[in-house]
Amino acid sequence: MNGTLIKVALDALDKAAKALGRELPEAEHLSTGRRGEEIAYFHLRKLGYTIVARNYRTPRHRGEIDLIGWDGDVLCVIEVKTRSTREVATPEAAVDRAKQGDLRVVAREYLRRMPTETSVRGDVVSVHTDADPPQIELFKNAFPVR
Repeated sequence: MNGTLIKVALDALDKAAKALGRELPEAEHLSTGRRGEEIAYFHLRKLGYTIVARNYRTPRHRGEIDLIGWDGDVLCVIEVKTRSTREVATPEAAVDRAKQGDLRVVAREYLRRMPTETSVRGDVVSVHTDADPPQIELFKNAFPVR
């Protein structure tokens, strides 16, 4: 079976499960991450960012960029890290050298469509959901993109 046929079959099965009320529950870390990305999105919008892509993926490379947006005339590749507890390492610490490399590879695909003189930087948004309201910290230019 080719990939398209498999995807169509899986989509149909997912829709049937949803209609029957038998959806698999989303893993807690995935729902925490999704919530953090939503919080970060609206926070960045308040700061004046123009978000142009969310969960950007490329078929040639693994990984994704959580958010891509403009901060003035600088294009920002934004990684969002969310934690629901402070008992583990800080969220921004999770953007290690390997993660930065994955982000750079995917960013290059996106940047191929941009003029070469486009300024670009890598930002990290740290979100702690164990506070009300959630605590958000923006680290501008946290990692090199080019």
